[in-house]
Amino acid sequence: MKENISVLIIDDSAFMRKSLSIMLESDPGITVVGTAKNGLEGYDLAKSLRPDIITLDVEMPVMDGLTALKKIMTDCPTSVIMVSSITTEGALATIKALELGAVDFIPKELSFVSVSITNIREDLIQKVKEIVRQKSLKDRLLRIRNSSAPAIPPKRITNVIKDIPRIGYRAIAIGISTGGPFTLQKVLPMISDKINVPVFIVQHMPPKFTKSLAERLNGMCPLEVKEAEDNETIRPNVIYIAPGGLHMKVRSNGIKGVAIQITPDPSDSLHRPAVDVMMNSVINVYGKHTLGIIMTGMGKDGYEAIKNLKSLGGHAIAQDEESCVVYGMPKAIVDGGLADLILPAERIAGAINRVV
Repeated sequence: MKENISVLIIDDSAFMRKSLSIMLESDPGITVVGTAKNGLEGYDLAKSLRPDIITLDVEMPVMDGLTALKKIMTDCPTSVIMVSSITTEGALATIKALELGAVDFIPKELSFVSVSITNIREDLIQKVKEIVRQKSLKDRLLRIRNSSAPAIPPKRITNVIKDIPRIGYRAIAIGISTGGPFTLQKVLPMISDKINVPVFIVQHMPPKFTKSLAERLNGMCPLEVKEAEDNETIRPNVIYIAPGGLHMKVRSNGIKGVAIQITPDPSDSLHRPAVDVMMNSVINVYGKHTLGIIMTGMGKDGYEAIKNLKSLGGHAIAQDEESCVVYGMPKAIVDGGLADLILPAERIAGAINRVV
């Protein structure tokens, strides 16, 4: 990773510009190289300063965040983290921004609550560092491929070119985080409506954002996509997205089949919703006939559940490093020797269709 990361802050609030600057520059490896009070000024600075990463407000005068994002991605592509209002309108705009190429977001209202300021600062700094590190890695791989020197073949596990066994899968469980909304667009619309099993997804997001995400994806996919609701009976060919701020579990519902359970417990988990919580509950019901999939994201949420699934004779797919926005969650699976397939995002749906 670069020794010093350059950040451009674009926000119409002087308080937000100052607060974000203080948070980011509390890390000696990060420098705020410029600030802008609207999208047009930010777009001009993005072209002239060429920062490593940008924080971008959604609602601004002169030029709004979405318009600025489109122009930045067209003329000077840069990693962008959106600073978003936790309202229905703000969530919709944020999901649109993630579709346009923003890699992640921080909710504005949560950014400066005094009781969580330390956690928010650490989360923001970690996101900035991981996103820039991954971009630096991709740039390095691109230079290797384009050079006259022979490219170093990527590290792969021995069975990466094979399909996993068709064992009569009864459920698919997907864990994803940073870079997820953009990546899910590449995967979910390509899943066949003939799979005839339910799909459960944990995408790390706060409340309201997951509902907006589900609604956007529902318009793109042959399968129904919805935010999961407590006590609803699970149906095949439906994709259930865990609601932000709560855990999604599944439980046997007697003669009625299997039902969703939405709960705040466990309250001490690092994430809520958590991949491990969701996936372990799916495994408890469907056993080794669960297909586990871990995609882009920081940390190792999902690792313990995949280890549990593998111990039962189940199978797992990990997204490959090059197609991840952040190679953290899949890396934990791969490094632990738990991945049966390592695939780029655009090939995951094809594997699902073949084996399910």
